[in-house]
Amino acid sequence: KTPNSERLWYIAEALRQGMSIQEIHELTWIDPWFLNNIREIVQFEESIKRDLDPHNPDTGLLRKAKSFGFSDRRIAELIGITEKEVRDIRHTKGLRGVYKMVDTCAAEFEAYTPYMYSTYEQPVYKIRSQEESQKNHGFFGPEESGVRGQEIVECEANPSARKKIMILGSGPNRIGQGIEFDYCCVHAVYALRELGYETIMVNCNPETVSTDYDTADRLYFEPLTLEDVLNIIEVEKPEGVIVQFGGQTPLKLAVPLEQEGVTILGTPPDAIDRAEDRRRFKELLHKLDLKQPESGTAMSEEEAIRVASEIGYPVMVRPSYVLGGRAMEIVYDEDSLREYMGRAVKASPEHPVLIDKYLVDATEVDVDAVSDGETVIIGGVMEHIEEAGIHSGDSACSIPPHSLPDEVVEEIKRQTRALAVELGVVGLMNVQFAVKSQESGVRSQELKAFEIYILEVNPRASRTIPYVSKSIGVPLAKVAAKVMAGMKLRDLGLASDPVVRHIAVKEAVFPFDRFPGVDTILGPEMKSTGEVMGIDMDFGLAYAKAEASAKNQIPLSGKVFISVRDEDKRYVPEIARAFIEHGLGVVATRGTAAYLKERGIDVEVTNKLKEGRPNVVDLIKNQEISFIINTIESARARKDSYYIRHSALQYRVPYTTTITGARAVARALKGLKEKRYTIKPLQEYHLHN
Repeated sequence: KTPNSERLWYIAEALRQGMSIQEIHELTWIDPWFLNNIREIVQFEESIKRDLDPHNPDTGLLRKAKSFGFSDRRIAELIGITEKEVRDIRHTKGLRGVYKMVDTCAAEFEAYTPYMYSTYEQPVYKIRSQEESQKNHGFFGPEESGVRGQEIVECEANPSARKKIMILGSGPNRIGQGIEFDYCCVHAVYALRELGYETIMVNCNPETVSTDYDTADRLYFEPLTLEDVLNIIEVEKPEGVIVQFGGQTPLKLAVPLEQEGVTILGTPPDAIDRAEDRRRFKELLHKLDLKQPESGTAMSEEEAIRVASEIGYPVMVRPSYVLGGRAMEIVYDEDSLREYMGRAVKASPEHPVLIDKYLVDATEVDVDAVSDGETVIIGGVMEHIEEAGIHSGDSACSIPPHSLPDEVVEEIKRQTRALAVELGVVGLMNVQFAVKSQESGVRSQELKAFEIYILEVNPRASRTIPYVSKSIGVPLAKVAAKVMAGMKLRDLGLASDPVVRHIAVKEAVFPFDRFPGVDTILGPEMKSTGEVMGIDMDFGLAYAKAEASAKNQIPLSGKVFISVRDEDKRYVPEIARAFIEHGLGVVATRGTAAYLKERGIDVEVTNKLKEGRPNVVDLIKNQEISFIINTIESARARKDSYYIRHSALQYRVPYTTTITGARAVARALKGLKEKRYTIKPLQEYHLHN
């Protein structure tokens, strides 16, 4: 009844269980015409189960199944054999899809860009006898079972004889995924074209630049499945396939494609598997003597509770089968874990729940690197402004790091190079680190005062590639594509890491104003739908520019409202003093206000909503609040403070839900008050590097 991404499967299941078309129509208001078509497909499942003998398959029935849209994998499930066996049967029977061309010029002009889609159309048969030819105009269909002549199924692919490379795109996008991977695919097309290759783009998302008819030389508008990709390879016969630029979706095809004899360009599929497989990855880190947070997997609720108690709370929990951090949460106690397991996931041996130790007060760092198998160039080291635990797609970050000591940054680079060399990376690699001070709150310049943990290694393009490329003035995706085609980094003029003398701050853009009732607090589940960048020679001003671009303007006057969890109170005095020093007043709820007054900071006290009026929401409505700092920990506190964040969104008051974000705002305020705000084009910054 409620529309969602799985609705179609529920409708099919309802039909299997005997619901009528009319009942489903009244619940969903989907037109009966569509429902009848879905029913026809569901009913045909029974024909496949009953009549398709895997040992002596009926060609007509198999052809009909393919024309109905059944994948080899689904047919295999229905008749109890493997996908490869179904594919072999199809090939033995001569059943192959054909490609038809979309006329991108609507017959008004000649269309020069092949824009293909596949179909299993009914064949026609060319008749050899003159008499029958006159009778049937040369052709008849299979249902007119006369004397069969030559079978005709027209394919419009017409592949060229040029050297060619196939690029697998990022597949369907959900809100919150962004277009960073599409950026990488388009840059790869440009780079390979410069090297003289014909480029073949495979993607099924019409709302991307990679699927514009004039981007790649040839475009196949197909799902990113093993079956569909192999079908295209059979027709086009490319020299190799690139899986690095589309994110996780094409990366999962690397090993299966290689097993079918396809040449995967760049990082070997076994290296991709070493980074993806938890056991092999742990062995890799142990070999290199690198640290990783304690972790485990669980197949059931009880197992999850046992693993979490062994690791120690808080823990980060997530299903192993999702993208973009969906259904990922930080859990602080056993009750919350039980509630999460019951609500958010379906744990099973095929889909275990991943449990990792959550590093409290750690700084997350992202590194993008490119390697040619011998030389490793560090494109950018990004320090996240929000603490570890906020999804990297949602966190603001800076290049170069704005607070980490040089020794720590150099050690992070060393570890990145060691990982790239050990894995045999050819092309792009992204590594996520967590840096934790051994003494909480200490800002030591000594490396031994910090612990560096590796959270994740992805031997592929990451979401940060466009941001890093623009920050350093080097198009990393183009460089990586040329490296995967066989060039060396030194031949491309990259002998050492790019050096930047400016600060580039990335900030995420959120769609909260479009979704009433959504909580604005950030966490491990990605919520942003875009990003912006601010550049300056000063971190505070770069951050201020990024915030202004994200419509989160830094206030220069008015009052700052502060309400934080107990663990964060020790950090608040320095932040409050910074705001007061630059002319802003401070308003706080009773607990935070008492803590600040004990330390000699003048604070105005206001009520929480449940304490009566005037309260913080009244101040927000009366436009007395210019900025809000609100951090929470438990689910209960999150619920209690929801009204503050909701009011901030409603009345367009900028806010932060992390202490690190509040610190950055204080530095931005200092920069805006003490220095001159300048605007320069991107190219001008790169002239000085």
